[in-house]
Amino acid sequence: MRTILLLIASNVFMTFAWYRHLKAEHAAPLWIAILGSWGIAFFEYCLAVPANRWGYGRFTLPQLKVMQEVITLLVFGVFATGYMRERLTLNHLWAACCLVGAIFFTFRK
Repeated sequence: MRTILLLIASNVFMTFAWYRHLKAEHAAPLWIAILGSWGIAFFEYCLAVPANRWGYGRFTLPQLKVMQEVITLLVFGVFATGYMRERLTLNHLWAACCLVGAIFFTFRK
């Protein structure tokens, strides 16, 4: 469970590092957005590296990767709708269903 919680927390930091500047620093010079994103990404790595180290062995490498991608998209969905005020569509729901299939096949024995 700690692997999943750390991956969720790291993805929150990474999502903000990648996309927050589109709203928060839109008028700022690019170099400020880059430095700000790097500063946020530092904390993402401080969480992602232990998550993967502690998770590897309990989960296979492909399982870790699929979990990380699904968590990334879930965190992004919350970020996009909550922070950026974007709309999700029915196509996003179908894409999420495909991800559920990816999880199923990755964890199937």
